[in-house]
Order: sequence, then structure tokens, then C-alpha cells
Amino acid sequence: MEHPYLFFVKFFELIGLGHFAHAYPHVVYSWVIMTVLIVLGALAAKGISMIPNKMQNFFEVVISGLEEFMVDVTGEEGRWLFPLAGSVFLYIFFCNLSGLVPGFFPPTASINTTLSCAVVVVVFTHVIGIKYHGVKYIKHFLGPVWWMSPLILIIELIGHAARILSLTFRLFGNMAGHELVLAILFLLAGLFLAPLPIMALGIFVSFVQAFVFFLLSIIYFSGAMEHAH
Repeated sequence: MEHPYLFFVKFFELIGLGHFAHAYPHVVYSWVIMTVLIVLGALAAKGISMIPNKMQNFFEVVISGLEEFMVDVTGEEGRWLFPLAGSVFLYIFFCNLSGLVPGFFPPTASINTTLSCAVVVVVFTHVIGIKYHGVKYIKHFLGPVWWMSPLILIIELIGHAARILSLTFRLFGNMAGHELVLAILFLLAGLFLAPLPIMALGIFVSFVQAFVFFLLSIIYFSGAMEHAH
């Protein structure tokens, strides 16, 4: 979908990188989102005190809430995985929200972004499994009945590959669809404020899609830590 005006794409044109920006707007805006998150994190961490300021208090509520939710799912043993899971949530949530800002392109409306996030989560799931179980992690793929192991192995491999597709297309489909609806409404009735209800709903959708990705990620992590039955 061609956007009429993308602020950072125009900026890249001015510095001679317009071809790259037009070809990969999701990469450009991923850099923007990462920069925003780094700056916000630095501001929140600056001057931490026992009596938190508004920004510190906000981030403490968000981060501690996500962390405690994850521990409820994975158990105390999974707390060390929160930096990755929490970063994925915040990155996806801010990427989703950026689509509501005029002149911005949500990176998650590109399948390349959602696929990269999904690959990171699924690959790290197996890293966790090997870390906790070593070679015995293969038992997760063989099932409880030895003579059915070859069939179960094939089914499990297909299932784990499907995790990547599921995470990728669920997020991409919802965000690309939301962008398309907004573009159509702006084209047909932008002057009559018709897109505003969809934009308001977009905030909720942005949170839900990021939270679903986060929830599935920690479920996969938890499954990798469990012993095979």
C-alpha cells in the first residue's frame, strides 16, 4: 500500500537515501521506534529515586505488571526470560501505535518485521529447551510411545514451523488490515472525521496484538522449560 506522505522517508530523501527508504520503509520506521524506546528508557532510568517521578512511576507499573504476569505463566524460573519477552511486547506495541501517527508507517504492517520477530521467539524457544535439557530436549519431539516417534517427530516439526507462520500472519494481517481500512476511510471521508472511531479502536487493537504475541511467546518459553512426558 503506497502512503501519500511518510515523514522519515522524505527525510531520507534529503540525505540521499530515498531509494532505500522507499524500498524498506518498515526498516526505517523500525529504527525510529527503537530510538524512541531507547530514549524513553534512558529518561525513565535517569534519576531513579525512592519517590518516583511520573515517567518512572508509569514505566514501573507497566514493566512490573508484565513481569508478574509472565511469572504467573512460567513460574519463578522463567523470570530471567522477561527482558526478551518484555522487549518484544514494547517493540511491537509501539510499532503498532506508530500507524496512528500521521506521516508514520507501522513496521508491523510489513510481513518482514513480523516474520523476524516470530523467528527470534521460536528460535530462542529451542535455545531455552537445549539450555534446560541438553540432548534430552529431543524427547519433546518424540512423544511418549517409542514406536510412534518417527511420526510424532514429523508432526512436531510441522507444528513448530506453524508457530512461526501463526505469529507472523496474525500480527501482520491485523495491522496491515487496519492500515488499509484507515487509508480507505481517509480517502472517502477524511474531511468528515470518519476515520476517528477506527483510530480510537486502533489503540486497543495495537495493545491486544502486542499482548497476544507476548502471551504466546511466554507460553512457548514455558513449554520448552518443562520436562517431556
